Amino acid sequence: MQRVLAGSEQLRRLFAALTEQTFQVEYGVADPPLVDYLSDMLTRFVRIEAVFRIRDMEGRRLEEVAEMLLEAEQTEDRPRREIHRHIGDFTLFWTGVYPEALKQMRSWARKDALVDYREQGKRSYLIASTFDEAPYHDEAAILRRLSDEFDLCSAGLAQVRREWERRPDSGWTPDLN
Repeated sequence: MQRVLAGSEQLRRLFAALTEQTFQVEYGVADPPLVDYLSDMLTRFVRIEAVFRIRDMEGRRLEEVAEMLLEAEQTEDRPRREIHRHIGDFTLFWTGVYPEALKQMRSWARKDALVDYREQGKRSYLIASTFDEAPYHDEAAILRRLSDEFDLCSAGLAQVRREWERRPDSGWTPDLN
């Protein structure tokens, strides 16, 4: 019988170890704030509610980047920075961790059919990084690096996924349905 990860702290430590190993050892990226951000994002996105946390004015869950972009431009209730940061996280998560889902997410029947997740992720992180006053100052620098290094981070997250799937002791795969 395989051991199953019992709690969020154990899961957070697993993601932190795998992300640090991948980025620092395999990719040579010695950037602890960036690595911490990525492992925290993975831990947050274990919960489907976090992946699809942006809602429209009626409270409807927004599942497409095109809808989130529209909400960022129309809303006055929620900071644009938070929506763009989430779009960056959302696109990085899907391009890096679950790229096989992109075909369905960008099918011709959806609004995201013509959205380039990589380019939009870079753009959204860049927009979010421009909000650099307190209390966002420290995170603004990380968001700028995520914009600049989006493709590297996406490749690194794909490697993190391969590593967690190889671990016989994890016994865990997130349920995204």
